[in-house]
Amino acid sequence: MRNITSRHISDFQNDGAVLIKGLFADWVEPIARAIDANMANPGPYAAENLLEGETGRFFDDYCNWQTITELEDIMRHSPAAEAAAALMQSQEVQFFHDHILVKEPGTAKATPWHQDAPYYFVDGQQTLSFWIPIDPVKEASLRCIKGSHKWEKLVLPTRWLKEDDFYLDNSEFLPVPDPDAEPDNYEVLEWQMAPGDAVAFDYRCVHGARGNMAASRRRALSLRYLGDDARYITRQGRTSPPFPGHDMQEGQKLRSDWFPVVWPKTA
Repeated sequence: MRNITSRHISDFQNDGAVLIKGLFADWVEPIARAIDANMANPGPYAAENLLEGETGRFFDDYCNWQTITELEDIMRHSPAAEAAAALMQSQEVQFFHDHILVKEPGTAKATPWHQDAPYYFVDGQQTLSFWIPIDPVKEASLRCIKGSHKWEKLVLPTRWLKEDDFYLDNSEFLPVPDPDAEPDNYEVLEWQMAPGDAVAFDYRCVHGARGNMAASRRRALSLRYLGDDARYITRQGRTSPPFPGHDMQEGQKLRSDWFPVVWPKTA
């Protein structure tokens, strides 16, 4: 691919996250339409992520590609699948789910530091999310802890709006890091981004985002993909997204009728 270089691949593999300029530059308008459609008719997993008294609006929703035409088109026909195959070094790519995140102007709420992996029923070394803003972002950009995808343990998953933990047994997890409080202990990757740029990151990469105190919106789409070695795993807590009734067993590849194979295109 003209957008993906050997440097992108090595940075993704070594750092857990990489910026790819302009990867979705031709898809900004379809993404905007998809976000508008989703916010006008939220799905069953839609959430408003602010507590009473917090300013602005932080909306997110996921798993809507089957009801929003633009999302399926983006998922199948944008450069995402081919780029994911190159970055993961995978022969085959499955689509996991879509995720829309919108922070309106004046939203002080930060996205907490977390990894995606412990929330998902997926295990493997070949996993990838694209984070794609369709508004210029500076301070409200995605933040990733360099190399955190190689940590020996996963970070404890917690709920964003409650104090209780996702899992009852916390002994197998690392505590949630705070790079801002301990800047000497972590290297944070953070980029100013233009509409259609993308950050690709591993599911195990610890990431978060600042609030949006700019005068403009911060709309972003995440697309999540799986590579050759991704397999179903049973987590001790409930997963998010839950995908009820999936009927998969430990160690299986995810069922392709729910999680379509999108690369190679002939699949």
